[in-house]
Amino acid sequence: MAIEISEISYCGIPFEIKENSSSSTHYILIHGDEQTAKILINEHIKKNKGKAFIIKSKDREVTLGPTIVDPNRLFSNSGARKALKNFKADWVKSELDDLLTKLKISRNNFLDSIFPSEGGLLIALHNNFRGYNVNSELKKSQLFSIKKNENPRDFIICTSDIDYEKLKNGPYNIVLQNVMNKNNDGSLSWAAIQKRVRYINIETRLGWLSQQRKMLNFVEKELN
Repeated sequence: MAIEISEISYCGIPFEIKENSSSSTHYILIHGDEQTAKILINEHIKKNKGKAFIIKSKDREVTLGPTIVDPNRLFSNSGARKALKNFKADWVKSELDDLLTKLKISRNNFLDSIFPSEGGLLIALHNNFRGYNVNSELKKSQLFSIKKNENPRDFIICTSDIDYEKLKNGPYNIVLQNVMNKNNDGSLSWAAIQKRVRYINIETRLGWLSQQRKMLNFVEKELN
C-alpha cells in the first residue's frame, strides 16, 4: 500500500503525517535537528504499518509567535510558559497569556491526533549530542535496568509497567516513568503519562543509526 501523506499543525508548528495502513502504533519525531532519528522514522514507516508524525523543521527550536521555542516543552501549561520565556524574557503579560491560551486549545487537538487508540503505542525517536544520558532520568524513574556494557547515552524510556517488564531483560538501558512529576517540564512523555498512553522514547547518540534501528526493532518485536 502506498504511503499516505498529510499535515497537521500544533499552534502553527507544522508536522508531516506519513501513514502506512491503519495501525495502533504511532511514531513521532519532534526535534528537526535530530537527523539520525529522522532518517530512521522515514525508513521505518515505509516497511511497517503505522502513522508517523515528523516535524517540518531542520532546527531544534521552532518559531512560535515572536520567539523560538523547544517544541518538546509545550505539552503542559507550566512547561510552555517556561519555554516561551527561555528565549524572550520581556513578554507583555497579555500577549504571553494569549499565546498560552492558543497553545492549550491547539494542544488538545494535536494530542488527540498523535496519541493512538486505547491500548496503542506511541514511539518517539530522539538523538542526543550534548552529554544527556540515562543517568539524567534516574531520579524521575520508578524502575530502571542499566546495562554495564551499554553506552548511557543510548536508552529507552517507557510509561507502561507492562512494557517495562517485557523490555527490562533485553540488552538496552531502560527506565520506567509512570508517575507524574510535580515539576512537569512540558515534554511529550509527561503528557502521555497524564493521558495513560503507552509511550516509548528510543534515545541514541546522533549518528548512531544502526544502534537506533536495532533498538526500535527490539522494542517492536518484544511488544507485538
